Parts: sequence; C-alpha cells; structure tokens
Amino acid sequence: MTTIIESEEHTALRAAVSALGQRHGRGYDRETLWAEAAKLGYLGVNLPEEHGGGGGGMAELSIVLEELGAAGCPLLMMVVSPAICGTVIARFGTEEQRRTWLPGLADGTRTMAFGITEPDAGSNSHRITTTARRSESGGWILTGRKVFISGVDIADATLIVGRTEDARTGRLKPCLFIVPRDAPGFTRSGIDMELQAQEKQFELVLDDVELPEDALVGDQDAGLLQLFAGLNPERIMTAAFAIGMGRYALARAVEYAKERQVWKAPIGAHQAIAHPLAQSHIELELARLMMQKAAALYDAGDDLGAGEAANMAKYAAGEACVKAVDQAVHTLGGNGLTREYGLASLITAARVARIAPVSREMILNFVSHQSLGLPKSY
Repeated sequence: MTTIIESEEHTALRAAVSALGQRHGRGYDRETLWAEAAKLGYLGVNLPEEHGGGGGGMAELSIVLEELGAAGCPLLMMVVSPAICGTVIARFGTEEQRRTWLPGLADGTRTMAFGITEPDAGSNSHRITTTARRSESGGWILTGRKVFISGVDIADATLIVGRTEDARTGRLKPCLFIVPRDAPGFTRSGIDMELQAQEKQFELVLDDVELPEDALVGDQDAGLLQLFAGLNPERIMTAAFAIGMGRYALARAVEYAKERQVWKAPIGAHQAIAHPLAQSHIELELARLMMQKAAALYDAGDDLGAGEAANMAKYAAGEACVKAVDQAVHTLGGNGLTREYGLASLITAARVARIAPVSREMILNFVSHQSLGLPKSY
C-alpha cells in the first residue's frame, strides 16, 4: 500500500514493523511477538519518553498495529494496554501512577485491560451501573459487573469505568479506577466464544472490591473527559486492526488470483475477480486516510475533531475489512475455507470491527446528530 503522505520516519517505522510481522506470520506465538515488539520499542511508541516510551502518538502506534495485522499477526491488546490505558494514565494520572505503570506498559512487562461494557448497558454508557463509594478508610469500594473484557487473564490490572455520586447534584458520573488482578472480590470467568482468538473474553464481577484512594485515575470531576480520551484512541486502533486484517486477506487473494489458472489465464485476469479486489483495495486505502486524519487530530490535541474522525475511521475500516475478507474467501472458492490458506477464521473475526468497541449503527447515530445536526433518535 502506498505511503505517499507519510513522513520518512513513519515510512521507516512501517517497513521495520512489517519485517517483524513477516518473521512471525500467521502462526505467531502471542507472547513471543509481544516481547519482541516491546524490546524494539513498538509497544510503547505512543507513551512519553520520560517514562520509557517512544514519545510518539496514535499515528505511530496505529502504524505498528496495522502492519502486524497485515502480516497476519495482530496484537489485540495493543488497542487496550498502550492505546487506551497508557494514554489515559499518561494524560490524567498522578505522577506516582505514571511512574508505576507507564514504564512497564512501554516495555511490555506489564499489561492492562480495560473494563467498560456491561450486560445491561450495551451501547448506552450512561446506563453503567458499576458504582464506587467511599470506604471508611478513605479509599473506594467498587461494585458491579462487566462483560466482553479482553485479556484480563494476562493483564496485571484492569482500568475499570465506574460511577461515583456527585455530592452537589446526587447524580452519578463516570470515573476510572485501576483494579489489580488479585484484588479481593475481583473475579473473572471466561466467555465461551465461537470466535477463535489469541486473547480471551471475560465477564468480571466486582463484589465490594476495596481500593486505596490513589486507585482513582485523575480528577473525579473530569471522568467523562478522561473516558473519551481513551475511547478515541480505541476507535483509531480498532480501525488499524481492521485495516491490517483487510490487507492481509486481500494480499492472500491477490497472490492466489495471480497464480490460479483454470482456463488459459490466471483468474485475476478476469474482471469479475479483479474488480472486486481492486474495490477492496480502494476502500481500505480510504479508511486508512481517515484513520490517519483521526490520529493526527488526536495527537495535535483536538479531542473534538478526533472524536468525529475516529468514529468515521472505525466505521470505514470495519466495513472495508468485512468486504475484503468476504471477497478474499470468495476469490479462493473452496480453498478459502481451508486451514491451509488461513482465511476462513477471518470471516468471524472481521465482523468484530463492525460490532466493537461501538456498533456501526451507533457511529451512524453519532454522525447524524453530531456532524449533520439531525435530531437524536434515542
């Protein structure tokens, strides 16, 4: 794929990560790749230099995830640990929280999960029922449930979105808490997923989990701002994940279409095969441009502009990924469903980009009333 608008540094980063991904390939071992990517400085490329990171931003981190995905070995926890949790702690955490967590998140020795989704809240984050109340010792007590939380079993802690009561209004407001994996009352159970992935999904129960006062990240009154500071990178990185997956599928299909010969010419010479693949390439390129715009806006500190662009990028990338995977499988025919070619499992995986972390319908709702000024339907 072309990199015409990228700087030399970004082009070099893309090439280096691509080489790493190609060495590991589709049959990669997650722990080995994670450790090597960390050693090379890729996992913490967005985190502050003073805390062991690369001093870059979402632009650099999205390149890393995209290229690993394009090589067939995406690291889903990059969306969560350095992008969401690392960003939130770097921007809003106390100095002690930064010293405690950021070096480990940057060098891969520590991992953090992110817990926001709840069984009854769905896409309505205002219905989150996980609550935090003050303990007698001055700390916090968290109670609630979370579902579809990735990688909790390999995470040292989970950044939990809870709600505290505003003393002035009595209304609940969102806040973020660092919950260690071994905290008493904090339990997890695996969700039996049809989707086969390296990172597992969990339901969490917080049964009066007692935390110290400094478990709260940032200002209690700025919880909503902090939450969206993490959700915008999540959407950007989900777009990178989807674009990488789409590129991987498309590359396998193009390779096959060049070699597979049924009559006197490779099947890629026929427009019925070539045109859909060309269309997928175009759609993936367009999605990447919006992702780059979103990353640039976020890294420039324009949270409002980044919010719109990140949602659009996630939408475009999810749609492009699903179509690219579908067309790739269709191009290979029966071979597209064999384990040898490694595409069939992507049929299910690609749909995740449409569903999570926010559905395509909720993005359309956002664009219709935030960008176009149409009345809300909910």
